Amino acid sequence: MDSDSDFYGMEETISHLNTRVSSLDTSTALRDLMLTIPFHPRKQVTAHTKIGHLHNPYEGVRYARQLDETVDAFLARLPPSTTRVTATDFWIYICNPFIPREPKSQSANQHVSGCEDEAPLESDTKLGRFIQGGMDRLHLLSDFISKTKSMARTKNIATREINKERALAVTQILDLAHHLHVRCGKWMLFPEPNAVDGIWAVVARATAANELGVAAKVAPKGDEEGRQGSARLICVYTRDFRDKDDVGRVLGRLRELELGIGSKNAWDIRASLVGKCGSCHGCVAD
Repeated sequence: MDSDSDFYGMEETISHLNTRVSSLDTSTALRDLMLTIPFHPRKQVTAHTKIGHLHNPYEGVRYARQLDETVDAFLARLPPSTTRVTATDFWIYICNPFIPREPKSQSANQHVSGCEDEAPLESDTKLGRFIQGGMDRLHLLSDFISKTKSMARTKNIATREINKERALAVTQILDLAHHLHVRCGKWMLFPEPNAVDGIWAVVARATAANELGVAAKVAPKGDEEGRQGSARLICVYTRDFRDKDDVGRVLGRLRELELGIGSKNAWDIRASLVGKCGSCHGCVAD
């Protein structure tokens, strides 16, 4: 042995290990080793498995894309330029299949007049509680406005105090909405009837590819088609109206947008939270 022999071990240790190696039965050793390792069968990935991970809150809705049809087939089946409004079908829908949402038929917004055709809700949305709490806060605002107008020494003082209270009410209502998971935002497009198919196709494909928001819808052909100012409406729903990064991302994918739910209301509260400028941070629509 040379001076490095200690590196390899003592002679009796080396001899013992060599004997074990020469007598090892590799077939039984491998079997014994496998018996000591927990077995976790690998899940088979099939076409059915992949579909199982997708979501469609509009399943079974006639005027909506189904997961067993391609986007192109959906667009060919329901072109908004020629598909007509019916007594039960007011919109054409497509969902983002990668975002889970409540089925439309089971959603709480089906019991709220005017909300039946809005975006599918999150599973833990407390819509009823939000509506009640929001209306209670608006009633308080109405009382404040009425009393302030009658008691303020000057009109300027009344206006200043009312504006402060209105801003506080808006903040509190939005806080309540977010807390109760009523968080969906809505971008609105107004294409002319002769351009609606092309613009809707872009929106539908991007929604199905998880590039936009939760869902989108377009108005079918109505009886008012051809009248002046009869532009179609396309709505693109975002996940969270307070997630400005997400709102800005959707904004970057669309053109000539306007976000709102109607600009006229009794409390003179702005319907739009974000304007259509290049950067949505700190930008409020007129």
